[in-house]
Amino acid sequence: MKLAALYETHVETINLEKAIAFYQNLELELAAVIKERRAAFFWIGNPSNKEQMLGIWEVPAEKFTPSHFAFRLSYEELLKVPEFLSAKGIELSPAFGLDASEPVVYAWMQSARIYIKDPDNNSLEYITILEGKSNLQSGTVHLSKWLQMNAADNRR
Repeated sequence: MKLAALYETHVETINLEKAIAFYQNLELELAAVIKERRAAFFWIGNPSNKEQMLGIWEVPAEKFTPSHFAFRLSYEELLKVPEFLSAKGIELSPAFGLDASEPVVYAWMQSARIYIKDPDNNSLEYITILEGKSNLQSGTVHLSKWLQMNAADNRR
């Protein structure tokens, strides 16, 4: 059986109301709040398509475990993420020993990423898949370096 897509993922919070405010600030559409279960759900992408959902569950601080997930978007949209987040007062996070001055590329899978943290220290990632050659030896580099390497490969 081949799966079509990931439909839903969940992260934990120690303060549901604060988490709801944060994710609404990211412009995710709130689908439902279930107060008695201390949970909230957000649509990702076009809400009318009901294709992807993020669940936020409040847990006691001693049971909290930070986690990670990624939002996929186009290359053009990824380049707009720093300005979008800055306007909302959200700082970019460094990743894999590289500063947050520009997207980070995993050369082995040709993907550019920008990382942030939510108020609970969950790691959120904005990701786009790049065109070009996979290069396992190049490791993790800034986007500008990856573009230079890829341009050099294309000239050969």
